[in-house]
Amino acid sequence: MLVVMQRGASKQEIGDVEREIVQMGYQPHPIYGVERTVIGAIGDERGKARLQALDTLPGVEQVIPILKPYKLAGRELRKDKTHIDAGRGVVFGGKKIPVIAGPCSVEGLDQICLSAQVVKDAGATVLRGGAYKPRTSPYSFQGLAEEGLKMLAEARNRTGLLVDTEVMKESAVELVGQYSDILQIGARNMQNFDLLKSVGQLRKPILLKRGLANTVSEWLMSAEYIMAQGNMQVILCERGIRTFETATRNTLDLNAIPVLKHETHLPVVVDPSHGTGHWEYVEDMALAAIAAGADGLMIEVHPNPHEAWSDGSQSLTPERFARLMEKARKVAAAVGREI
Repeated sequence: MLVVMQRGASKQEIGDVEREIVQMGYQPHPIYGVERTVIGAIGDERGKARLQALDTLPGVEQVIPILKPYKLAGRELRKDKTHIDAGRGVVFGGKKIPVIAGPCSVEGLDQICLSAQVVKDAGATVLRGGAYKPRTSPYSFQGLAEEGLKMLAEARNRTGLLVDTEVMKESAVELVGQYSDILQIGARNMQNFDLLKSVGQLRKPILLKRGLANTVSEWLMSAEYIMAQGNMQVILCERGIRTFETATRNTLDLNAIPVLKHETHLPVVVDPSHGTGHWEYVEDMALAAIAAGADGLMIEVHPNPHEAWSDGSQSLTPERFARLMEKARKVAAAVGREI
């Protein structure tokens, strides 16, 4: 429910409403506007009738139901676009478009540090690299685990880049949170609700990738799981969905960008590397994503893609990544953004 306070409602009246919401077992989310305050009451929908009675309290103008199932992620409660400060001046959702880049997997200290340096030189501000890798085959490389996390941290120390890496299970959330600036929830875990609740306990940005065959509504409900735990720093990442098409690894759904801009205040990142699965198509789709309104890019870059332990076929060489960044700056400028 949205509790709309009267214009000029006192701090005492606002505080009384918030306390009443808490006593009813709900979480108050106040939004202080220039002329009036709106308080979102989030919790079990079965008590909506009780919340409706809040319109009898002093200072309350009206109580309005939130129609969308994603209460915190939707635009009914928050109209303004969310800006997520990941640290070191990197902000998702603002005029500047951050670029997350690096190899699919951490393969060794020299490899990840060299990758970090080349993507930084080209203009990236966040290093990606998997220390834990969810693979379709149990015989494929699964990642270096904590040793990989330590290598990512060392690459951050050497370059000043932020670190984004995936967390795959609840028991690893605390450990990954010690090393990573942004925790990534992969496509296969988008509806791992216990994991979502666990990262919701953190106060670090969470990059939530869209599931292999999930709708936008299901994706936003997964974001809601994180936000309902108190962590509002959710970044959505479109990485392609599974369709009948076999010419590419996935079908990169650029439609999702304007749809999300309409449905949510959360920033949207696009991953054209997983979205296409072929390095030849990554540049074109990255530029298209910027033109469509993406708030960030995630690009796989490897010093020697033909030697990569995973996803080499979709990884750009440092030279190709540098050329992409040059073109991306021009497209960003054309739509009033910066890289």
